[in-house]
Amino acid sequence: MSIHDGHRQRMKERFLAEGLDNFSDIQVLELLLFYAVPRQDTNPIAHALLERFGTLAQVLETPVAELEKVKGVGHNAAVLLNLSTELGRRYQVSRMMQTRILASVEECGKYLVPRFFGRRNETVFILCLDAKCKVLGCVEVGEGSVNSAGVPVRRIVETALAYNATTVILAHNHPSGLALPSGEDVQTTHRVAAALNAVEISLADHIVVADDDFVSIVQSGYYRPE
Repeated sequence: MSIHDGHRQRMKERFLAEGLDNFSDIQVLELLLFYAVPRQDTNPIAHALLERFGTLAQVLETPVAELEKVKGVGHNAAVLLNLSTELGRRYQVSRMMQTRILASVEECGKYLVPRFFGRRNETVFILCLDAKCKVLGCVEVGEGSVNSAGVPVRRIVETALAYNATTVILAHNHPSGLALPSGEDVQTTHRVAAALNAVEISLADHIVVADDDFVSIVQSGYYRPE
């Protein structure tokens, strides 16, 4: 029996009784690492991770290859840390999937924000709605700026047509900035709107997301749907 078994068991029992609210970030990482680092004290590893990357969020968002450079962090531990962020996003998206009618900008924003949770790169989604604002699909159309070759406007139009959408909400994130539309974002909004209008689909809004915040380009006065 490992000398750490008693400590690990107490930590697990405390989590089951209290949740994580009263745990420090060090303790959260220590507990998580139990499941990837057997028979070893994970407290020093947790300290090393926070000292190198700064915050719990930054640890969980760091690529596997960088995590593995920290002493004591093997491949399984690094994958588990990355998985935690991906699982958190999947959980939030799963909860929002219960909402099928989005009748306001606020509802659309709340539906979209979880899809950007923990993403390190700029990512573009389109939300396809029917005439009654029922969700037909929410599709990632690529990574990178919506102006980039990786996310052509043609793909946005083809996706909207494939879902037989009446209305589309365009959304992308600013991973390391504020949820404020840039001049490029506004230009893109008009360009995508023109392409969708040509096939009789309305671009209802373009939502910019940063962390848990979002801004509507329509509500900001930069664009008015036809």
